[in-house]
Amino acid sequence: MKIDQEFVVGRSRDDVVDSLDRDDTFAALFPDTSVHSLGEHSRETRTPYPGPGRARDIRFVFQTASDGNVRFEKICDGNIWRSLEGEVRAERVDDRMTRVVLTMEGRTRAFVPELTIRAPMREQIVQMAKSLRSLLETD
Repeated sequence: MKIDQEFVVGRSRDDVVDSLDRDDTFAALFPDTSVHSLGEHSRETRTPYPGPGRARDIRFVFQTASDGNVRFEKICDGNIWRSLEGEVRAERVDDRMTRVVLTMEGRTRAFVPELTIRAPMREQIVQMAKSLRSLLETD
């Protein structure tokens, strides 16, 4: 299952790429998110989630590539996802405009129908895009 979301901001691609490689950018993606450095251009985020039965953290690893785009992967330690990966890509529109494209692709574990998880996955990428857009437009 693959879902994407995109928007355009009035900033150069270089400015957008610089913003994508900062801790506060990743912390802004979800409420109450903490960011932990894993080395140069690599971060892990932890977001508390009050799931059924017990509270736990949702964890992602974000890595900024040499081209400035960011690839991410969910640490799949629960009962729903077998894998969940994505990318935040900055595409130059012109000298003052950049298209930001977020993509997510995931596979659920056995006995978890993808149809039941599609709406929450869509909400998650919409939230990420909304937060990222807000940050990039005010940064």
